[in-house]
Amino acid sequence: MATFKDFRNSIKPNWCPGCGDFSVQAAIQRAAANAGLTPENLAVVSGIGCSGRISGYIKSYGFHGIHGRSLPIAQGVKMANRDLTVIASGGDGDGFAIGMGHTVHAIRRNIDVTYIVMDNQIYGLTKGQTSPRSDVGFKTKSTPEGSVESSIGIMELALTAGATFVAQSFSTDLKDLVAIIEAGISHKGFSLINVFSPCVTYNKVNTYDWFKEHLVALDSIEGYDPQNRSLAMTTLMEHKGLVKGIIYQDKEKPSYQDLAHGYSKDALALQDLNLGEDTFKQLAAEFM
Repeated sequence: MATFKDFRNSIKPNWCPGCGDFSVQAAIQRAAANAGLTPENLAVVSGIGCSGRISGYIKSYGFHGIHGRSLPIAQGVKMANRDLTVIASGGDGDGFAIGMGHTVHAIRRNIDVTYIVMDNQIYGLTKGQTSPRSDVGFKTKSTPEGSVESSIGIMELALTAGATFVAQSFSTDLKDLVAIIEAGISHKGFSLINVFSPCVTYNKVNTYDWFKEHLVALDSIEGYDPQNRSLAMTTLMEHKGLVKGIIYQDKEKPSYQDLAHGYSKDALALQDLNLGEDTFKQLAAEFM
């Protein structure tokens, strides 16, 4: 049986010391081992940004895609080889700005992929500009007088778009984060996991101490039921999205794989894709 050490490779991450992404990487490796996976059973697809480097730091199949495009690639991988556990990853800028269109459609499609977003409320790789998750008044090099744009309530948006698994965690809560990623992997459908992962270099507002002071654990709220979508939305609004735990899970809705016509046939990755001359001529004739 694999352990988290089996998901380590020899590449040393070059994140800033103290970056929350280190914990996310460790949590993915531990969750994969706990779920009974081996490196050849896992594919990690990432986009651009500091967090986008994570696909190269985990021993598994990996793909470092272009900005905002980790989800289309991850969905294609899953459709081609349904036996793989597929994790898409990236930052809040990657997923909620240029990649937002893909995020919304992946959510409504409910394809069996886990999407882990490292949310630091800033663009770290490009030296500290506002992201879609930065609060009003947030001062950066690009907004020296303070941002006038509202922050996207991504968890609320996910519920509205029909998400079947929505969760949020904090990078210092490793045990909790591992458990949430395990739950996301085992969920049959699209899993969105937003992880507050502080940028220690450029974000001096949303720090580790700030999150420890403001985050509310859902399991501390009496009567909270993660299968109650209305309650999930109300709770998010009451706490301005600053909650951690499994926010909502629909265990009944079938995944895209369950519904897609022909998906029960042999996976594309297992088919013989060598084309003979006759087959090539037949395919070419269809486009004439």
